[in-house]
Amino acid sequence: MTGCEVIQINTGTGYLEADTLHRGVDQLHLKESSLLFVENVGNLVCSALFDLGKWAKVVILSVTEGEDKPLKYPHMFRAAQLMLLNKVELLPYLQFDLDRCREAALEINPTLKILQVSATTGEGMEEWYDWIPLQQETLPKVASDLS
Repeated sequence: MTGCEVIQINTGTGYLEADTLHRGVDQLHLKESSLLFVENVGNLVCSALFDLGKWAKVVILSVTEGEDKPLKYPHMFRAAQLMLLNKVELLPYLQFDLDRCREAALEINPTLKILQVSATTGEGMEEWYDWIPLQQETLPKVASDLS
């Protein structure tokens, strides 16, 4: 257990939008120094098209989904600052062209940072954890009104 407070925002048949997220965040009573992760579990189209007021967008692509996803969902990869290529421990067992996937993602977004990670083995996780505070340091200092 991490002790992190979590809420679920059910959008029904709609999409996660900023006003819905704001109402959910209000339930958390965040402190000024809080870090909020929003996981949008829909498809890779809608989460790219709606601005939720985030300071960084991370796309998670599992190797089990196929290397064609950057070309199939270019909006998400164009909008992201980071791609976590997940489940890399499975690469020896799949027909996944790692170079093709990376090339496609970088063709869409040449500034995209790509990290290969595995929650199972821990590969790449430290680099992912190190990336988070580096992004926070680039944020402008703003008023502490979170409501």
